[in-house]
Amino acid sequence: MKILIENGIIITLGANPKVLYGHSVLIENQKIKSIDKSASFTDKYDKVINANGKVVMPGFINAHMHFYSTLVRGLGKAKPAANFTEVLENLWWRLDKKLNNEDNYYSTLIMAISAVRHGTTTLIDHHASPFSIKGSLNTIAKAVKETGLRASLCYEVSDRDGKKISDEGIEENTEFIKQCNMTNGEQIKAMFGLHAAFTLEDKTLEKVSAIGKELNTGFHIHVAEAESDEAHSEKNFGMRVVERLDKFGILGDKSIAAHCVHVNEKEMDILAKNKTIVVHNPQSNLNNAVGIADIIKLQSKGILVGLGTDAMTVKMPEEVRVALWAQHIRNQNPSCGFMEAANTLLTNNAVIANKFWNVKLGSIEEGAAADLVLIDYYPPTPLDDSTYLGHVIFGISQSTVDTTIVDGKILMENKIIKLDIDEEEVSRKSLETAKKLWDRF
Repeated sequence: MKILIENGIIITLGANPKVLYGHSVLIENQKIKSIDKSASFTDKYDKVINANGKVVMPGFINAHMHFYSTLVRGLGKAKPAANFTEVLENLWWRLDKKLNNEDNYYSTLIMAISAVRHGTTTLIDHHASPFSIKGSLNTIAKAVKETGLRASLCYEVSDRDGKKISDEGIEENTEFIKQCNMTNGEQIKAMFGLHAAFTLEDKTLEKVSAIGKELNTGFHIHVAEAESDEAHSEKNFGMRVVERLDKFGILGDKSIAAHCVHVNEKEMDILAKNKTIVVHNPQSNLNNAVGIADIIKLQSKGILVGLGTDAMTVKMPEEVRVALWAQHIRNQNPSCGFMEAANTLLTNNAVIANKFWNVKLGSIEEGAAADLVLIDYYPPTPLDDSTYLGHVIFGISQSTVDTTIVDGKILMENKIIKLDIDEEEVSRKSLETAKKLWDRF
């Protein structure tokens, strides 16, 4: 289809961000064909979208997500936790052992539909279901494909449930990566998932490192989320977490180190040297009371710092606001961190995604992927090249997504989901699935 979007305020983002008035965007063959003054578009088009009263932006990107956590919403059966280790033991590690493929499917589908509603078009996920590993990534991929979103998937390898489960996780990653490499599609991508250093033995790190090199893939792992991760590493291995991961070749420019709340300056230098991606998840870190990552210092070292949600939300503008407030608290300075926080979502997440996808994401420019969102917004103050960041964080973030387009396909228009999905029926099935899961918890 040839789709023309007209009458909106275009915020291009990308390497040379611009705010454009009186321009239209033409989509053709799943990509942005052109952006030009509206008067220049005189042909007939399959569809014309009137974006009056809306900003037009690239779709949002979530650089660290856990689809599998969806079905705990409202669950009150976990014991109260006094620290992060107890959060894992009382909730998440109890949950993931009970997940089956039906749970994996509906937890993904529910959050993917929510992502469409909130204009998040690309998600980098990290999955765990230790007693339902085989085929889990294809199940998640099926749900993602049904919603039309883009996602990178992986399975978190861990030794916490024994060698058999660890080996199954390694095999699931390996086979899924090979499958994605073979199909070479631009909707589903793959990474090699690892849980965290404190649940991985040296022999496992050595094994997966060799496989990762053979497959030419990056790793997706939680790093120094809590101080206990660092304490465990120093006590048992005589080195800090990032040093240990570096020793086994886990780091690199296509590897994601999620969290990095407690890395020290030496570890930051190692991350910078290896060009490893760091993904900040402020809402999760605050919720789990593990601390606040120093994204100002991390970025000053030249580290690429993106923004994830750790499944707390799929509404990315909400997460970037929290990232900013958290830096103010961390530094006891209400004037710091604005650019560093804004860049995680509006610049760096696109750079991260473009390491994995072969179509250009995160910008409105000729030849880029037609992944766009239209958001209700009448600017009450000047909105231009010098002020758009403030509008995104303080205004657009509070507005409603009207239309979501991915790969040139309209997934939602006028706030109505356009997928071949009965959202009410999906929610009903999810409710049934959640009740059975809760009974097993």
